[in-house]
Amino acid sequence: MDVKIAFLHGDLKEELYMEQPEGFVAQGKEDCVCKFKKSLYGLKQAPRQWYKKFESVMEEQGYKKTTSDHCVFIKRFFGDDFIILLLYVDDMLIVGCNASRIDKLKQELSKSFAMKDLGPSKQNLGIRLTRDRKAKELWLSQERYIEKVLQRFNMDKAKAVNTPFATHFKLSAKHSHSTEKEKEEMQKVPYSSSVGSLMYAIVCTRPDLAYDVGTVSHFLSNPDKKH
Repeated sequence: MDVKIAFLHGDLKEELYMEQPEGFVAQGKEDCVCKFKKSLYGLKQAPRQWYKKFESVMEEQGYKKTTSDHCVFIKRFFGDDFIILLLYVDDMLIVGCNASRIDKLKQELSKSFAMKDLGPSKQNLGIRLTRDRKAKELWLSQERYIEKVLQRFNMDKAKAVNTPFATHFKLSAKHSHSTEKEKEEMQKVPYSSSVGSLMYAIVCTRPDLAYDVGTVSHFLSNPDKKH
């Protein structure tokens, strides 16, 4: 689900004014300014006010945000029946046990916001979703994201390995550069950026990389070629 012009739905608490837009200046009132009635793209308050508006609508429908992530809303029904809605700016992902309940939620949200139903999710935040409904299985893949990371750091032609960190391979702070020349050379290497790019994959789909990336993260401030 996607919300059209989401930030325009927010209600403002502050009294804000703006100059009359170019091409829409009222004749005889050139010195007047416009008072905001609703939120507008470009306002620093816009993202938060949109969220507060959406939160209030979800609460009216009986949904509660989780304490761990305020963009995750959940509503429990009888037994094991539930619906979970995940909000990312103006995009939503809805999961649940009952298709009719999900359709009802979509209808209720459409009464408050201009919505676009994108159908079953196949891609979300760069993660590919693959389902086998009969087997009740779901696969998450960041293959395309990882390919882009490899291309970004000129590693797309590198030889693939089964395990990224061999057990006999040891890294230490002793391997860090000791001369100014070595330091200058390593400043040209995007070490921190490459490690940070892998962090996103760990959080989403590759927890098996946690130890390896955690190890090389110890040397972010003073890396060497061995790292």
